[in-house]
Amino acid sequence: MSTFLYKLGKKAYHKPWYFIAGWIVVLSIVITMLGINGMRVSSDLRIEGTESQKVLDKLEQELPEVSGGQASVLFKAPEGERLDTPELIAAIRKAADNVYSLDDVVNPNELAPESGAMQEKQVTQNDPNSPDGALHGPDSSDTGTTVSAEMPPYGPLMVNGTPVPGVIISSDGRIALFQFQFTVQLLSLSTGVTESVVDAVENAVNGTDIIVLPSDSLKAQEVPFGTNEIYGLLIAAIVLVITLGSVVAAGLPIVTALFGVGIGVGGAFAISKFVTMTSATPILALMIGLAVGIDYALFIVNRQRRLILEQGLSAREAAGRAVGTAGSAVFFAGLTVIVALCGLLVIGISFLSIMALVASATVLLSVLIALTLLPALLGLVGERICSRKSREKSRSLAAKEKGGIAIRWAKGVVKLRWLVIVAILAILGTAAIPVAEMGLGIPSGATANYDTSARQSYDAISESFGEGFNGPLLIVAEPRDLSEKFPPESLNSLAQDIQKMDNVSVASLAGVNKNGNMAILSVIPKTGPTDPETKNLVENMRAADSTIAQTYDISLGVTGFTAINIDMSDKLAEVFPVYILVIVILSLIILLLVFRSILVPIKATVGFLLSVLATFGLTTAVFQWGWLSSLFGFDTGGPIMSFIPIIVTGILYGLAMDYQVFLVSSMRESYVHGHKGRQSVIHGYNQASRVVVAAAIIMVSVFAGFIFTHDIMIKQIGFALAAGILIDAFVVRMTLVPAVMALFGDKAWGLPNWLDRLLPNMDIEGDKLIAKLDAQE
Repeated sequence: MSTFLYKLGKKAYHKPWYFIAGWIVVLSIVITMLGINGMRVSSDLRIEGTESQKVLDKLEQELPEVSGGQASVLFKAPEGERLDTPELIAAIRKAADNVYSLDDVVNPNELAPESGAMQEKQVTQNDPNSPDGALHGPDSSDTGTTVSAEMPPYGPLMVNGTPVPGVIISSDGRIALFQFQFTVQLLSLSTGVTESVVDAVENAVNGTDIIVLPSDSLKAQEVPFGTNEIYGLLIAAIVLVITLGSVVAAGLPIVTALFGVGIGVGGAFAISKFVTMTSATPILALMIGLAVGIDYALFIVNRQRRLILEQGLSAREAAGRAVGTAGSAVFFAGLTVIVALCGLLVIGISFLSIMALVASATVLLSVLIALTLLPALLGLVGERICSRKSREKSRSLAAKEKGGIAIRWAKGVVKLRWLVIVAILAILGTAAIPVAEMGLGIPSGATANYDTSARQSYDAISESFGEGFNGPLLIVAEPRDLSEKFPPESLNSLAQDIQKMDNVSVASLAGVNKNGNMAILSVIPKTGPTDPETKNLVENMRAADSTIAQTYDISLGVTGFTAINIDMSDKLAEVFPVYILVIVILSLIILLLVFRSILVPIKATVGFLLSVLATFGLTTAVFQWGWLSSLFGFDTGGPIMSFIPIIVTGILYGLAMDYQVFLVSSMRESYVHGHKGRQSVIHGYNQASRVVVAAAIIMVSVFAGFIFTHDIMIKQIGFALAAGILIDAFVVRMTLVPAVMALFGDKAWGLPNWLDRLLPNMDIEGDKLIAKLDAQE
């Protein structure tokens, strides 16, 4: 491998325009595809096999008109006024009609040919304060029923004695809630649908003082790129200049990284018309692509400059050797990240698989660009890669090594190794404590910032109608013997009994399928979508041995956005330990092959687990408990995004092994070349620490730039990755690792003879290549 990369690097250096033109062509193709296909992101977090998804799939076949997702718009009267005036009622009625006229919205009047008579009958039969029509239009069969055990502080919005379908108004007349249904689930809506709904409502109330507050489910899916990422790049540029001592040299890693993410992220968007991907997919690829793209190029450029300054090689020869040696480590490091990400495929969750594949492709591109485009650019720069000032400074390098910061730090860590080990274990153990209370879920309007319409709508709905109206549940009831039909009277009593369940606010019958053996009900919990009591209600309804299931000899399926989120969180929490086990086994095998040692893989894996636990502990404290929330730009703590623990673990593993390889392989190189015991730890640390520190600072800066975006999901990912790299690189790799290595000394490299014969020699640092080249001189 190292010999092949050496030849590849020299060829790219000698004929740079062939390689540069090739990559420009690839980028041009991606841009062309992007222009033709456009960009599309989705909120689709579908998880096959969950109870809610099974119910949805069945509904789409049996009763598609009630299988779509629900959304709402809140109308708020101006201060000191009411909404139940003729002018404002007419505006709200027009808003509802405008929304129902859209192709993607279910019109309850079309579901029932005799809807007017049906509505009138329901108003006279049911409690006048019952929110009839607030959830779904009545079915064509005479089964429309809404049950309310108490007199709720709201009722239907009436026009000439007839309720406006889907609209209820608070008893004080200040708040009206319009709830409606799409023809498909919220996760599957086409681009622009939610914007059309909001526009239809705002056009209807234009000219009035009504305040319109769309729910969080109507928030348009945006490509979550902003200007905050630029700050991370600026810090990366400063670190590169300081590390490499040259503006020219510092610019190359940024150029290659931008090339990589341009092709990787652009390519992902170019196929987004054909492959459903969440908004987090391209942003994750951008995060990783920028971080590894800069770091991998940094490792190679730094190695080339060291060969020029320390060994007096020409820029061309140094570039070839840098690609052959550091490039081999880059190839392996990138492969490790790709393996960790692709490990997500075994979980079998489609949106996670797409995220992993797009991120993996971007990392692969970063590796290929570092091994081909970078040496080509180095060929254009030539000998200017090292300035005259840098060459003059290199002459006093040996003197500086004796008293440099890295040497002093390494000696201090080695000397106080026991104290360092105990202190780090105590610090990381303390940081990990909040993990025990980490709650997984999907951020909702309840966790949005106070100045957003989603949060204002959520709070107003909760205050006027009850928090459960923010997350209705869709219930599917079926006889256990599917050949039987539901008698109409049993449906009425079923709705009444569900209404009597703990934590149920309102139960409404939505319809029955043509065969009469499937009934659909809407249930409004008393508690909010992310409340543990709502989860308990869902579980109680699904229980096969529940009183309702046994009394009516039926099975109850629960779906809807709230149930989908509950199932998703449970599923991801269930597979997370399995994924951790896969990562641990991979870590032990890969590091055993690289370092030909038993102790080093175990130490590295334990250090990684400490980093992960501490990372999620801090993430929980900040985003769930709300610590330092004002600093990170959010107002209210909430659940950790369900898929973040899995995706962050995979990424952190790959990046942690990067630092492990570059730092510990340098210690091994020192050991192989005659530095024994603790001296090999200090010498190897000094050789690699500067570039590892720079790489870690760059990664932390890039990830931290995403913390200050407006999207809470991106905030959490950015924070977790930035905190994870900060902990793993500086606390574990740069401090704990040398302390443990010094504790074991030469025994750290011990390997049984039988295992030594079985394991292939990976030669990550290219020792065989260097020996071969030295023999030819």
